[in-house]
Amino acid sequence: MKMVRAIIRPEKEVAVAAALANEGFPAMTKWDVLGRGKQQGVQVGDHFYDELAKCMFMVVVEDDQVETVSSAIQKAAYSGFPGDGRTFVTGVDASYTLRTGESGL
Repeated sequence: MKMVRAIIRPEKEVAVAAALANEGFPAMTKWDVLGRGKQQGVQVGDHFYDELAKCMFMVVVEDDQVETVSSAIQKAAYSGFPGDGRTFVTGVDASYTLRTGESGL
């Protein structure tokens, strides 16, 4: 199993959630986060914003589904401007359903 985490622009949240559902991945976790990437913040007039609003998605999938999920996120989150976001893929050793104790997805 793999965990795909994507940090995206908040205005792309609905599009990414819909893209994941359309690809057959309705289960996900998302939350609002603050951060910055290579651009190190944004200057707007006299104000400098070093922490920008972002949305983080977390999806756990089988190894062979990583490319499908990553591609769906990338296509839905793309704006073509700096700050579109980043995707991270890490391994998951185990997953258990709390109610039943079943393991796996």
